[in-house]
Amino acid sequence: MVVSTILSVASLQGIINTLQAFPLFVYLFSFIKDLVVAVLKTGPIPRHVALIMDGNRTYAKRNQLALKDGHSAGAESLLLVLDVCYRVGVLYITIYAFSIENFNRSLEEVDTLFGLLRDRLKLLCENDDSYASVNKVRIKVIGNRDMIPHDILKDLETIEDKTNTPMVNKVLYVGFPYTSRDDITHSIRTTVDQLNLGEIRRDQIDLEMLQKNMYMGADAPQLDLLVRTSGHTRLSDFMLWQCNANCTIEFVKTLWPDFKFLSIASLLFKWSYYKTLQLQVESAAAEVPHNTHEPTDIFNQLPPPPPFASVTQRQL
Repeated sequence: MVVSTILSVASLQGIINTLQAFPLFVYLFSFIKDLVVAVLKTGPIPRHVALIMDGNRTYAKRNQLALKDGHSAGAESLLLVLDVCYRVGVLYITIYAFSIENFNRSLEEVDTLFGLLRDRLKLLCENDDSYASVNKVRIKVIGNRDMIPHDILKDLETIEDKTNTPMVNKVLYVGFPYTSRDDITHSIRTTVDQLNLGEIRRDQIDLEMLQKNMYMGADAPQLDLLVRTSGHTRLSDFMLWQCNANCTIEFVKTLWPDFKFLSIASLLFKWSYYKTLQLQVESAAAEVPHNTHEPTDIFNQLPPPPPFASVTQRQL
């Protein structure tokens, strides 16, 4: 479309935010969102999406807000993105809520992030009509639990137990506190302990077992799409193992609090489009008939060579 070539997704989102004050536009945009979701559901959908939610602090500085307000705005974007992903059919979502490296930040910010995460997760599952209950979402914390304060950890485990019911068919993995190197180290230690206890044999240790012993466990599928916001083109030690094969990595310039419906929908459309092309190529390759006969040796079909003769040989 001509509009999409002139305006970026971020600028379109800015216009939409301005028009939110008009009730008629809110109704119209809601109708458009439902239509977009319906179209997305007709094509391939990533099964597992991961999000590096970067840009809350920059957003707060640009808008002259308190740091806490920047993180609160990011939490609102998360709820919106979760809603879009689950509506179109994404079953597994992993968020980078808190890196182990974040402990280097000020104590005030660390406490703010811990409390905000706990409160938001509580809000997702606090009653029978909560988001997690209605959408059948299980919340599972992945990361080094030894680093979580006892009171926060107790609340998080209560949230996990409350959402771990037979009715769930979607999972929200919360990396808190998490780094990929710590995840891999945890898996190796667990595997060594199993070996020392005689639970496994040495010849049973393989890549599948190491992946099974990671924080996510054996049920988590391989990652399909990883998104990082705010323009940084690095993974920051997040899911390095899980995104090593057949995973699309998208680095977008939008700050996480500005990452709304259009942002996630455009990335899902892009993934679906290229996945469709890939499936078409694989389907065409599968239809090409293969020659099952042994290759013919053409040299065996040539006539025999003439008798050997030498120019120095005398004629008798």
